[in-house]
Amino acid sequence: MRKAPTILHLDMDAFYASAEQASKPSLRGKAVVVGGLGPRGVVATASYEARVFGVHSAMPMAQARRLAPNAAYLVPRFGFYKAISEQVMGLLRELSPLVEPLSLDEAFVDLEAGGTAWDEASARLVGAKLRADIRAFTGLTGSVGLAASKMLAKIASEQAKPDGLVVIEPGTERALLGPLSVRTLPGVGPATGDHLRRAGIHTVDEIVEAGEDELVRLLGKAHGHGLYAMALARDERAVVAEREAKSVSVEDTYDVDIHDRVRVGLEVQRLADRCVRRLRSAGLSGRTIVLKVRRYDFSTLTRSETLRGPTDDPAVVREAALRLLEGVDSTGGVRLLGVGVSGLADFTQEDLFAQAAGERLDHAVEEEADDVPAEERDVVVERRWVAGHDVRHAEYGHGWVQGSGLGRVTVRFETPDSEPGRVRTFPVDDPALEVAEPLPLVEVMGARPRHP
Repeated sequence: MRKAPTILHLDMDAFYASAEQASKPSLRGKAVVVGGLGPRGVVATASYEARVFGVHSAMPMAQARRLAPNAAYLVPRFGFYKAISEQVMGLLRELSPLVEPLSLDEAFVDLEAGGTAWDEASARLVGAKLRADIRAFTGLTGSVGLAASKMLAKIASEQAKPDGLVVIEPGTERALLGPLSVRTLPGVGPATGDHLRRAGIHTVDEIVEAGEDELVRLLGKAHGHGLYAMALARDERAVVAEREAKSVSVEDTYDVDIHDRVRVGLEVQRLADRCVRRLRSAGLSGRTIVLKVRRYDFSTLTRSETLRGPTDDPAVVREAALRLLEGVDSTGGVRLLGVGVSGLADFTQEDLFAQAAGERLDHAVEEEADDVPAEERDVVVERRWVAGHDVRHAEYGHGWVQGSGLGRVTVRFETPDSEPGRVRTFPVDDPALEVAEPLPLVEVMGARPRHP
């Protein structure tokens, strides 16, 4: 391990919810829950105000509503979040060429590789400046952890939340880890945690006391050796700038089970097109087409077909996915569909016959936004107005949808730099009301903040 805390872990604070609060003055300081609003929706992110009531990510939305009935419930705006994430990742890449994003709101940075930090003092300065830059650049806050390894840097950022900075000095790792729960260590999920608890192991210190042989007996060779090393604060994993994708896939969960076989086929074609768009945006192609079907009884079937060569042709992927669907019994209904491509390459070998056949199907498949889940698309089609999304009125200006139904839509008119705005209600077909793009959280999003 290193002798200086030059690995940085950044975790944006309640990212989606914080972005919504920054965008909507009327929600600042209030409970906000972002996620799917349909019957099977789950929480993507909850603001810290909502977490007081016990709401957390991955919780069923129905449960969240029971815990916090007065919170604001919003549909995610993934394009908006991605734009903010790109600004944050840009700041990180100014610090080092070795930036390892884990998600839109989380990443590791090797400061030593960038020459921006070499000891505790310089690392602390970089962390403080990064937090200030993020606030100036996006209007949001992030928590920073600094340590000599990835595991410890992530633990430090968790301790720093919200909106803080924690440095774990080399030599203090064992003392810090000892009293922590075993669940703190990477790879210890609920199942492993319960297994260790039944063996009387609750803390990291108790892992060390149990010994490596006992861990191997309990968890198996690979997991046991790895977990024991981490309990001793040994983590030699490097920050990796690029992760080679093994597959590209998309899937949708439906609020109501699909029973119509024709609609199932159309959904598979649409998913195939979305998957190909992701392939092409990454400059990739693939040989193996994968279809995933989760049926009404939660049983999940996966079928695959390997082509003669890699392709990024939507017609080829659609036809392969439809052939796979023919071998799946969807009687009783389908609750989830997914299409993926694996065996990735950076070149294509086109099947001209399949391509020609696919051209006849093009008109049947509508183009959809990559990052809008099925339940939100259904809302857009049926109600036109999605809770939390941006609109503009010819007379009242920019606002966002608070809710809609019974032929009416309620809009709050405000912008990120305004006072909390007024609420007005309109017919859903009001010609003066239209969908709008999100406004930037700061005056010029994307302009590098200046420093004296």
